[in-house]
Amino acid sequence: MAGASYVARRFPLRIGRSSVAELRLEEDGVWDEHLLLGLDPKGICLKVQPNALARVNGQPASEIYLRNGDTIDLGVVSLRFWLSRVSQSKLRFREALSWGAIVLVSLGQIALLYWLLR
Repeated sequence: MAGASYVARRFPLRIGRSSVAELRLEEDGVWDEHLLLGLDPKGICLKVQPNALARVNGQPASEIYLRNGDTIDLGVVSLRFWLSRVSQSKLRFREALSWGAIVLVSLGQIALLYWLLR
């Protein structure tokens, strides 16, 4: 599975050998429910199940918030955590309208000041 990618569609995301795990890994050293990725206001939290071993960026971890590019090692498996790019819909027209409105309001304020100070 080297080079394969997995897109998490919902959280919490279970990683392990179990048939209920969303990301199923059959490699040596992976437990039935090895890791749990959860989403909270601080970010994506990785929780290692009790008695399971995992390393994040080479450091032992039991609970840690992940950052873009972190490497997660469990058993003989090495995973890279990436946040996907955010696709932005084409908003150029709306942005141009917004900037146009800002310019018109600013010009109106300048004209009003000029009229009041005459």
